[in-house]
Amino acid sequence: MRSRRIRKPWLRLPPLALAALAIVPAANAAKVRISGVDVGSYPDVRVTVVAPAGSRQPELRENGAPVAGLTGLDLGRAKDVVLAVDDSQSMRGRALADAVAGARAFVSAMGPGDRVEVLAFGHEALALTQFSSSGPEADAALGSVRADQVPGTALWDAVVLAAHRLARDPQPGRVIVVLTDGQDVSSSASFADAVAAAHRAKASVYPIGIDGPDFTPAPLQALAERTGGTYHQARSTAQLAGLYAYIGKVLSHTWELRYPTSARPGDALHLTATVPGLGSATRTTTLAGIAASSQASPGVLPAGVWRSSLMPVIVSLAVGALFLLACGFWFGSRKGSWVKDRLQPHLGATRRAVRTRRKRGRRELLQRLFVATERAFANVKQFRALQRLLERADLPLRAAELFYIAVASGFVLGVVGALAFGSLLMTVAFAALGGWLPVLFVKYKARVRIKAFDNQLPDLLITISASLKAGHSFRHAMQAVVDEGAQPTANEFARVLSEAQLGAPIDQALTDMADRVGSKNLTFVVTAVTIQRQVGGSLAGLFDGVAETVRQRQHFQRKVRGLTAMGRMSAYVLIGLPFFTMFAVTLINPTYMSPLYHSSTGHMLIFVMLTMIAFGSLILKKMVSFKG
Repeated sequence: MRSRRIRKPWLRLPPLALAALAIVPAANAAKVRISGVDVGSYPDVRVTVVAPAGSRQPELRENGAPVAGLTGLDLGRAKDVVLAVDDSQSMRGRALADAVAGARAFVSAMGPGDRVEVLAFGHEALALTQFSSSGPEADAALGSVRADQVPGTALWDAVVLAAHRLARDPQPGRVIVVLTDGQDVSSSASFADAVAAAHRAKASVYPIGIDGPDFTPAPLQALAERTGGTYHQARSTAQLAGLYAYIGKVLSHTWELRYPTSARPGDALHLTATVPGLGSATRTTTLAGIAASSQASPGVLPAGVWRSSLMPVIVSLAVGALFLLACGFWFGSRKGSWVKDRLQPHLGATRRAVRTRRKRGRRELLQRLFVATERAFANVKQFRALQRLLERADLPLRAAELFYIAVASGFVLGVVGALAFGSLLMTVAFAALGGWLPVLFVKYKARVRIKAFDNQLPDLLITISASLKAGHSFRHAMQAVVDEGAQPTANEFARVLSEAQLGAPIDQALTDMADRVGSKNLTFVVTAVTIQRQVGGSLAGLFDGVAETVRQRQHFQRKVRGLTAMGRMSAYVLIGLPFFTMFAVTLINPTYMSPLYHSSTGHMLIFVMLTMIAFGSLILKKMVSFKG
């Protein structure tokens, strides 16, 4: 029996509608896909999602939970693209022409918010343009690409150069499209350097490989997978135009989703990207990094114990118990002090008196420590020089106090050096520097005070001479200096008068002042005054002559200092140039300078450098200094 043909077409609509409803979700689901995941900048994760054109930002879930701190970037609106084209000798002829034609078509199809830079690499990588939204500039640069005359393919150098140029650009969307037909044979950078540079630049790499007898796609596939891009392979150069067009079309509706993950290294990430109403896509990746090293050198407990879900609870309970224990100790101490406070009024001592007595006791303990230190080092020449240096700087410290300050400073800087470099040599160097810093500060203060005393000395001598000519005695002349002079001369002459009033001879008090101040000009003046007082004569005329002599000496010293200014400036430049160069190179290329800071050989080189600079600075100081 023949089946009847359905003569009424409208009866066919319900089945067709049901079939369409079943097909549409499947088609939409195929439109949403995760093309790449970059976990190289842990804890930041970058997920590349391809969604239908015009769709809103996809939603992202990690292990079934919505991610926190998600930021999305629509590459279809604006992005920076570096087109790296292989112009090695193996690309000469039709291959290079097809590659240039496909790249030109890619540039012409870019959006108004996109910017492009052209880079060619043969035996070395060269940037042909700057980032520009002008298509003709990039098109002209591509048209000028010719096959390299020197053999070699610097593939990884090209990726590193492209990443560095992207990293300096403020545009957040960053893409590298690299085309090659062979393996890397002439790069100074490695595959790991290329991946690290792409991670620092937050750039996705889209490699295009041209199939051939010597071509190996595995490195390019790994590069795309580890940077969030996709790898494409052409069977022949005739397919390059289509691949460039496909990459451009994909980038026009690609989203970059970034977020800080809460997972730990070694965990598996199950990522789900969803565009409401259009579908979703899933992908699983693993966070690598610290897990391998922790397994290689296990700690006290197995790694599985630390990674268990109960470990955060156990650590929280332990911290809470320690906090409660600390609170108990604090309340217990407060209870004891409360009892003491209640008993103090009946014992006849107030709280303020108790506090004053405690402070006095601590001060007496420190005083005993300082006195014992001074007695122990009383016959040490360097300790006495330290005390004399403090007197010249006029600082209210004793040598023992400065000694303990230097020890504390050396300890602090030694700890800083140990934490920063982890080397015994650098720790000792930092500790020595910390111990010298307080002494150098005291020397600086003493030098400033001596200079101020020398500058005031001629006026001081004129004041004493005028007082003597007016009929005053020598002591009254010094009193006039104390009353009318400036510091530090007034303070020092006041001390001389105090010593004379206590019975010390005036000549001895002046000699002690010259030794205490440390000024050569003052020593010369005191010697002349002592001789004149012993042999007799006019002190006023002596002071006038000595004042003129001191002025001439100071004038001569300033003249010599002016003549040697160029030599001193040369010394400053020669001493500071190595440090400036080291800082500049570290700022420009930290990887290049890393062995100098993080290896024992580098630390030894730094020590040798500092020793040679110190020796050279001493020679330069002898060359430009003058003792008159």
